[in-house]
Amino acid sequence: MSSRKMKKAGNVLSFSLYILLVIVLAIALRAFVIERVVVVGASMEPTLSDGDDVLIEKISARTGGIKRYDIVVFPVEGVLLIKRVYGLPGEHIRIDETGLIYINGVAIDDKYAREIMKDPGRAGDPGVTLADDEYFVLGDNRNNSIDSRALEVGSVRDKNIRGRVIIRLRPFSGID
Repeated sequence: MSSRKMKKAGNVLSFSLYILLVIVLAIALRAFVIERVVVVGASMEPTLSDGDDVLIEKISARTGGIKRYDIVVFPVEGVLLIKRVYGLPGEHIRIDETGLIYINGVAIDDKYAREIMKDPGRAGDPGVTLADDEYFVLGDNRNNSIDSRALEVGSVRDKNIRGRVIIRLRPFSGID
């Protein structure tokens, strides 16, 4: 084989390895770091709407970096739900008859609710105490959201959180 053919074969091999590396890195990024998710439903309006594309990062879900008011994605019976975190591990959550949320007995200023919550669900008196690996989540559109107040969702275990929303891709804007 001539040196010119060997050089060409080396270039093809080098390019092929480069493409393979890019594919492996893209798969690893999607599996362990970042993922695109499409919002389904109106439970997070006005913050997120049906059909919005969002990016979630997965690292904080694995490192205990989820904070109050973060928007998280988690599966329930094979469907991905997107909700806002209110209760953190070990806290006590109670929602009174006026829709006011209490965390460890202290009322919080809830700037994300779009309306007065009509049904406290399982967080009504006496409230819910979260285990050391659980979060209490609510949709911003309280009266059109199936969230931790409902038995079918309940408290969300940290191992079930897929990721934290970091940006809305479409329509483009930040996340509150």
